[in-house]
Amino acid sequence: MADLMILAFQTDSTRVGTFLLANEGSNRAFSEIGIAEGHHFLTHHQNKEDMIEKVAEIDMWYMKQFAKFLQKMEQTKDVDGQSLLHNSMIVYGSGNADGNRHTHTNLPVLLAGSGGGTLTPGRFVKHGGVPMSNLLLSLADRMGAQGVERLGDSTGRAANV
Repeated sequence: MADLMILAFQTDSTRVGTFLLANEGSNRAFSEIGIAEGHHFLTHHQNKEDMIEKVAEIDMWYMKQFAKFLQKMEQTKDVDGQSLLHNSMIVYGSGNADGNRHTHTNLPVLLAGSGGGTLTPGRFVKHGGVPMSNLLLSLADRMGAQGVERLGDSTGRAANV
């Protein structure tokens, strides 16, 4: 699916894509990395170290898949000679900060790409309890969307994006 998304970007079939890796309640096992228990079950780890380690292994597996996707985006040239990654804004994250407690603040979000030069990559930015929709609103601005004053529960634009 990631390759198909890259092809869609490369052929200018679309400039926007959404890829859901798994829904919130997915209890998929990861036998390919030796984990028989379901992911959702493991995230309710109750601070049991063995379960936390398995969630970390699953998270690492997902991050490796994401890294491959970003590498292919970097290796694929866009029409202006820049890479697809340079011309993109890729948001990777989760709707929960802590699956064990179902917390929805301070979400773990990775923003990749340079947005055609409008973003400064390679940094860690801590936003505290700012709504995720603030980031999405800021990205909409960089995409050229006009007249979007609010998005969901946004309280303004995200700073330092």
